[in-house]
Amino acid sequence: MQSMTDLDATNRRILRELRRNGRISNLDLADRVGLSPSACLRRVQDLERRGVIRGYGARLDPVLSGRGFVAYVAVGLSEHTKAAQLGFEAAMASADPVVECHNIAGAFEYLLRVETADLAAYKAFHTDILGTVPHVRSITSYMVMESSKDLRG
Repeated sequence: MQSMTDLDATNRRILRELRRNGRISNLDLADRVGLSPSACLRRVQDLERRGVIRGYGARLDPVLSGRGFVAYVAVGLSEHTKAAQLGFEAAMASADPVVECHNIAGAFEYLLRVETADLAAYKAFHTDILGTVPHVRSITSYMVMESSKDLRG
């Protein structure tokens, strides 16, 4: 897979515009990046074919979609075995409030992005789901107060 540094300036402009608006018409995209519509379409299709663009999605209103409460959760495991990691990852894969699960380096093994309707729903997730997963040693929650920048699609 290519990194952003392997892409030329035009492809990086295309990706920036698509990140801002994945539903932009090819005609408008071509105009914004300074290409003909046919050249722009060829580049977008090439980026899709190579897996640089993995898909398109909708940006949902977090409150109206029932996910207005966001917490980042650092999780430490009591065992540093492959089996413990796989068990934890499987549990998080089936936990609907967990929208991101990252194995990280540092003081904790995992960083989660958890989205729920409110604090009460987060507490239920924390107690009834996360708190019951084997090998979880520590849970540190960071509640999001406001997001001044969020480029996730």
